[in-house]
Amino acid sequence: MAEYGAFDVLGPIMIGPSSSHTAGACRIANTAAKICGKNFESVEFLLHGSFAHTYKGHGTDKALVGGIMGYETDDERIKTSFEIAESEGIKFSFKTTDLGEKYHPNTVKVLFHYKDQPDEYVIGTSIGGGAIVIVDINGMEIEFRGEHPTILLQYDEQQGVIAYVSSLLAGNSYNIESINTQKDKLKNLVTLTIEIDRELSDDLKNAVLKAERFNATKYVGV
Repeated sequence: MAEYGAFDVLGPIMIGPSSSHTAGACRIANTAAKICGKNFESVEFLLHGSFAHTYKGHGTDKALVGGIMGYETDDERIKTSFEIAESEGIKFSFKTTDLGEKYHPNTVKVLFHYKDQPDEYVIGTSIGGGAIVIVDINGMEIEFRGEHPTILLQYDEQQGVIAYVSSLLAGNSYNIESINTQKDKLKNLVTLTIEIDRELSDDLKNAVLKAERFNATKYVGV
């Protein structure tokens, strides 16, 4: 296991030396664990572009492991995240790869392996200053930054979906921070991303996420 000196946590605001390669990486992994859950047996980090070339020197690897354990970017435990993860029985590995030209150089695919359910993955990009964009969840192409509670819905193209979800939210006094749709014309699929102003209640989770009209659903809290 490599040792880190100058490239470890440099201050209470973020880990250094690069907000893109360390703080952003931590936020991607933290968000990925919220999306997929923490009951995984092991996790594999597939590093793309500049992440693949510099992940050891910039502490990206330690930040990613800290992120899946729920650490924030200024958590002192990131410095010893490998040791903490191993003591808690969390298995992790790193692999350099080429995810393709469409992905930003600071991109990682976080692949979760489970005992009794299929693997899940999240692809996230660090775009600078600690900001991130999640661009893919289990093949669902999306674009959100993880700054607000977010509802992710995928469905066969049909009328009335946005109105259905919006009315449920408005009827329960939620404000919509942003709403976005992405269409796959070949598959006739739509992915709807809705950011809201506060955490979704359990009743609304059931009403929205379990509706039969959706092929895939996810809720990501903050």
